[in-house]
Amino acid sequence: MQAYVYEQPRELSETEFADYLNPATTAVVSIDMHRGHLDDSPDCPCPAPRARDLVAPLDAFHDRVRALGVRLIHVRSTLRANGEDDIRGIPAAWRRTFPLHVGPIPNADAHAIEGSRWTEWRTRVEPGDMRVDTKRRLSAFYPSDLDFLLRNQRIETVVLDGGFTDCCVLSTAFDANNHNYRVIVLRDLVRGTDDKLEAAALSMVSLHLGLVMESGELLRVWGQRPH
Repeated sequence: MQAYVYEQPRELSETEFADYLNPATTAVVSIDMHRGHLDDSPDCPCPAPRARDLVAPLDAFHDRVRALGVRLIHVRSTLRANGEDDIRGIPAAWRRTFPLHVGPIPNADAHAIEGSRWTEWRTRVEPGDMRVDTKRRLSAFYPSDLDFLLRNQRIETVVLDGGFTDCCVLSTAFDANNHNYRVIVLRDLVRGTDDKLEAAALSMVSLHLGLVMESGELLRVWGQRPH
């Protein structure tokens, strides 16, 4: 099978990585594909424009995931409407540091407020999918019940897609690894702040946290295995 190590394609033994590739003990975790990142409007509170072109490919990939019987979990950032999780408490660090790079974000205070249009999904969520709606910081594990859900489903491997590669995806990959899950990141179905940071994040994953693969290659491998 083909994976990427430090951004270079490598042929790896499926036997050696068989424990990463069992569909029966795997969940796909799709991160933050909501309007607060993906809306094409000037008041989008935390724009991730490079991820907008992922919506259709993710929907197509998730359809294949469902057809194979692999579990699918959608995770999104959600903050209490009164701001006690963030701007009226100890604000998330990105609110102060990210604008140093991108400039002021005029509507940032509206990011991820529960009940607002900014938490509406842009990718398709089907009734049989699972959801985690309490991601409050960068990692999908904190302070949500994702770990509880995965362990209750007897999941051993998490496959990550969504955005940002160098932010929430990378933070989730580290946390998943620290919780002793096997990690796969889909390089064609994540997007970073820019090409440089995306490549750096994927390189870190490949060296320290798990496998970096293309979604089509993972589907091919899954299709050859019992479910």
